[in-house]
Amino acid sequence: MLDKTDLPTQKDEAFQTKILDDVSRTFALTIPQLPDGLSRVVGNAYLLCRIADTIEDDKDMVFTRKREFSDMFIQVVANGHSAEAFAKTLAPLLSDSTPAQEKYLIEETPAVIRITHSFNDRQRAALTRCIRIMADGMSKFQEADVKNGLETQQDMDNYCYYVAGVVGEMLTDLFCDYSQTINTHYDKLMTLAVSFGQGLQMTNILKDIWDDQDRHMCWLPNEVFKQYGTDLRELTPGTSDAAVQQALGHLVSVAQHHLGNALEYTLLIPPEEKGIRRFCLWALGMAVLTLRNINQHRNFASGQEVKISRANVKTVIALSNLFTSNDYMLKKLFNYYSKPLTQNFN
Repeated sequence: MLDKTDLPTQKDEAFQTKILDDVSRTFALTIPQLPDGLSRVVGNAYLLCRIADTIEDDKDMVFTRKREFSDMFIQVVANGHSAEAFAKTLAPLLSDSTPAQEKYLIEETPAVIRITHSFNDRQRAALTRCIRIMADGMSKFQEADVKNGLETQQDMDNYCYYVAGVVGEMLTDLFCDYSQTINTHYDKLMTLAVSFGQGLQMTNILKDIWDDQDRHMCWLPNEVFKQYGTDLRELTPGTSDAAVQQALGHLVSVAQHHLGNALEYTLLIPPEEKGIRRFCLWALGMAVLTLRNINQHRNFASGQEVKISRANVKTVIALSNLFTSNDYMLKKLFNYYSKPLTQNFN
């Protein structure tokens, strides 16, 4: 535990607000929708995850050093100590390709950690568990050669859990800590939270296939492509190969199924908790529209080609805000927009 001299300052709070805008456009939009009792802790949680992700994404750092810094960061989050040493040691070692705002986040890790350790016991436990599982899981996949994809759908599921499903579990803990009414659905929410996270992560994986390929990484499952008579090693941007497009369609449908569970999760949140519902609905809606773009343009050659437009984002926000508490209309909207995504299996 930190002592009283390590309580967060107004400067720390201002830094958290500003850096969130700099490192994530999406979460900078959605997190402020949360009620005051949640937005601060969820914003802090996102920054912790981003620090862990920055370590794993470094292009030049060898695996053993990444593991060392990941283990160090887990301890920093857990006990609040050595944040300064962590930041001062890691920041100069980050590759030149690391975005400037992410380097700045690493340098200011102590400010983030001071806020982390101002939360209550359940909140801190949720954040610590998430970072431990995420960092350990990402390190496991760093050891593997993934330039030619993962072997099975289960491998993809495991990866999605480490980088997104566990975040869903953490958010559920935070929501349940905030509201006793939400807490009554704890077990069901926890099950659906993993699926919610996987739906969002699979959408990102599919959108970023070619960016990942440039980094000699691929998070797609070979067994799905073999099912349609093709091989991930032959995957090329803009391909018109029918088998490849069928396999991509299959994965789009898997992601859509998980997003259906995300809607079920959202509808378990009491209608009067408009901020939490909007936080979930905006992410869900943007993922569905992204999947529609991928599904309609399976021969895309760049993530920019299937990225949703600002007009799409405004549509998601407007419809979500209009029908935040209307379960019937939310189901109708989801079914309308996701129907084309359910017809891709053999």
